[in-house]
Amino acid sequence: LIAVGEAEALAPWEVKLELHATRLSCRTEHEPLHPPISQKIHLQPDLSFRHFSYTTILMGILQGNCALGNWRSQSSILPVSHGNTSSIVKPVPPAFIGAPMENSKAFITKDLALFGVLKTALAPFERVKLLMQNQNHLIKSSQLPKPYNGILDCFARTIRNEGVLSLWRGYTAMTLADVSLKVMRFAIFRYALSREDIQWTYPRLLVLDSVVIVTNQLLFYPFLYAGARMATDVKAIGSTGNWQFNGIVDVFRKTLKSDGIAGLYRGFNIRLAEFGMMGAVSAGLKPWKQHYSSLLQNNVFSRHMVKFGFGICANMAIYPLDTVNKRMMMTSGAVRYKSTRQAIAQIMKTEGLKSFYSGAGAEILSCAVYKGTVLLIIYVADVIRAAKEKNDYCSRSTMEESLRQMTRH
Repeated sequence: LIAVGEAEALAPWEVKLELHATRLSCRTEHEPLHPPISQKIHLQPDLSFRHFSYTTILMGILQGNCALGNWRSQSSILPVSHGNTSSIVKPVPPAFIGAPMENSKAFITKDLALFGVLKTALAPFERVKLLMQNQNHLIKSSQLPKPYNGILDCFARTIRNEGVLSLWRGYTAMTLADVSLKVMRFAIFRYALSREDIQWTYPRLLVLDSVVIVTNQLLFYPFLYAGARMATDVKAIGSTGNWQFNGIVDVFRKTLKSDGIAGLYRGFNIRLAEFGMMGAVSAGLKPWKQHYSSLLQNNVFSRHMVKFGFGICANMAIYPLDTVNKRMMMTSGAVRYKSTRQAIAQIMKTEGLKSFYSGAGAEILSCAVYKGTVLLIIYVADVIRAAKEKNDYCSRSTMEESLRQMTRH
């Protein structure tokens, strides 16, 4: 759960790769119920299963320290104890002793379930962010009578004019786009790790992740566009007013009629630039984040606050790109920018630099709520686990006492 929370707070490709590697080998963190295949082959029951973790290999690749092909060809030896004697064995290829994969689907299912719950809880903050981010455009297009006076005013006016449930408007389409990326990454990297004939060096992993992102965006960007258009669709005059769009299909139909297929991909280039810049910023901040996290490794709350702070820094670095992306989405069916450069210049000229950070407060609040929710889930899970272990211990103690009494009699 901690890994899921961190990845979604930062959302850089590198953190997601690490999270994926952790999922693929999470079974290696516990000793198996039965002897591993490697032990059966060599008849050495003391050989630790942890020595052959896929996570260790992939982490080395991500850090640029090794290649998977080089690891396979290594002939390093591991000491294994047998009572008072020691013997030497060579590690067999990962095909024989790799992390078990039978539960990988269960892990991704749990992650997606948690992700869905968190997205549902944060959907109101996402809509408020989009409304404040695009309020200048909404005012110019006469959809919004006056600007919002802050996050609370945006919440209050939206609920008063459209109802509480309207805070989740556009949630389904945006969640579908986000979940699809997680599923594609999981499937592709699971397949990649199964290919032992390929040396997965750092550049190749980077290229593979870039291909996954571009492919996903080509397929699901229209859903992200539809979600943004529905979320910024304002019913400003109460129950007597009408929304411009009545659902995802209606967004597609009206956009295709007015702009063609190109209208569904407004801001696509700047969206890809967001992913690239997030990866670069996250890679630059990662050494500092790891340094301060290691200093606070005994304080869980402080360590998460440090990671939250670095996550906010990364998000704010790319926030202007996100603003341009959403503003270009808003121009479908209306006066359009000729290019991303013209959009940036026009916003800067007419609205000033401050406009690029409209809604940033709602974004920070959303990240804070997300991190707080994850920490709460972790705490509840720890309490439940501790209670279960205590009950199991009490049950074992009671059974042992009963057996002792039976033995006496």
